[in-house]
Amino acid sequence: MGILNPVAALIVSFCFLGVLLYRRVNLGITLNAAALLLALLALDLQTIPTIIYRTTVEPLTIAVVLATFGIMVLSQLYKLTGVIGSLSDSLDKIINNPKIVSSVLPAIVGFLPVAGGALMSAPLVDSQTEKLGLKPEKKAYVNIWFRHTIFPVYPLGQVLVITAALTGVALPSIILRQIPVVVVMVAVGFLISFWGASKTSGAEPLKTNQRGLSEVGRFLVAFSPILATIVVVIAIELAGLGLAGIGFDVFIATIVGIVVLLLISKPSSQVLVASVKGWQIYGVTLAAYGAFLLRNVTVATGISEILKAFVVNGGVDIIVLLTVVPAILGFVTGSPSGGVAISVSILSGLLVFSAKTAALLFMGAYLGYVIVPSHLCLAFTVEYFKCSMEKVYKYMIPSFLVSFTAALLVFMFS
Repeated sequence: MGILNPVAALIVSFCFLGVLLYRRVNLGITLNAAALLLALLALDLQTIPTIIYRTTVEPLTIAVVLATFGIMVLSQLYKLTGVIGSLSDSLDKIINNPKIVSSVLPAIVGFLPVAGGALMSAPLVDSQTEKLGLKPEKKAYVNIWFRHTIFPVYPLGQVLVITAALTGVALPSIILRQIPVVVVMVAVGFLISFWGASKTSGAEPLKTNQRGLSEVGRFLVAFSPILATIVVVIAIELAGLGLAGIGFDVFIATIVGIVVLLLISKPSSQVLVASVKGWQIYGVTLAAYGAFLLRNVTVATGISEILKAFVVNGGVDIIVLLTVVPAILGFVTGSPSGGVAISVSILSGLLVFSAKTAALLFMGAYLGYVIVPSHLCLAFTVEYFKCSMEKVYKYMIPSFLVSFTAALLVFMFS
C-alpha cells in the first residue's frame, strides 16, 4: 500500500507534472519523473522495480522507443542535408500559386517532428503570403495551422505512433478514421486564411516542359524518403506479418526512409555525427519510454477501476472521457504525447480501445495541444511575425471548434 490513495496520488503527481512542464523541463524527464512519483505515492516499494523492468523489456516499448529515435534521426538528416529546402523550393516552382504553396509548405516542413518546427517554415510562408497582402496575424495563423494538419494522418508522427502502441490499435486504422477530420481542418484553414485575399501570381512560371519535369523530379527525389516510409508502413500492415501489433512496423519503415535519404543526399561523416548528437533526439526518445512507464504505473494503481465506477453509475459519459479529458490534458501539459499517454493510462481499464475510440482520443489531445499558448510552434510563430497571441486566437479558436466538431461527428456516425 502506498503513502496516498490512488486518486490523491494521481492528483499530486499530475500537479507535479504540470509544474515541470510550466518550467519547460524536457518532456522525457517530466513523464518519467511523474511516473516515478506516482509509483512512490501509490504503490508498494517492492513492486516499483518490477513495473520498471516489465516496461523496459516489453517488445512494444522497445519498438516504439527505437522508432521514435529513428524518426528524430530522419528529421535531423532532412534538415542538416538541406533536402527539406530542396523539397520546399521545388514545390514553389511547380505549383506557382501562393495560396496553395503557403498552405502546403508548413505541412511539408511538418514532416520534420521537431519542437518549435514552425519556425523553419515561417520564412517560406512569409514570402508567399506577402504576395497576398495578408496581415501578420493571418500569416502566423497560416503557418501554425497548416503545419499541424499533417500529423493526424502522418504514419511517422510520434504522437500517432504512441497512440497506436498504447491503445493496441493498428496505425493505418486510426489514420483512416482521421482523414475526414484532416479534410475539414484543411478546408476551414483555407477559408479563414485566404477568404478575400488578392489573387496574385506566385513564383515565376515554368517556361518549358523540360524545366517543369526537372522540378517535379527534384521534388519526388526530395520527397522519396518520406514516401518510402509511408509505403513500407502500409505494406507491412497489408502483409499481415503481425509486426504492426508489436510496434515494429514504423521502426522498420523509418530505417528504410533513413537509407533512402542517405542514398540521395550522400552526407559527410560530420553530418552523420551531428544527426545523432543533439539532446533533443534523446529527450523525445525518453518521452516515448516515459509514456509507457506512466501508463503501466497508472494501471497498477487501480485508478481506472475507480473511474469505472463513475461511468457505470452514469456519473461520467464515455464520450466526455474520450474528448474533454484528452483535450484538457493536451492543453494543460502542452504536449499531445503527454495528453495521450495520461488519457490512455486513465481509460485503459474502462474500455477496450478500437479505431473509433483511439482516433477520438488522439484528436482531443492533439487539438487541445495545438491551441495552448505554451505550444512552441505557436509561440515561435507569433514572435517571428511580430503579432499578438490574441489576434492569432481569433482564427485559431474557430478552427479548433470546427475541427473538434468534425472529430465528434466522425466518431458518432461511423
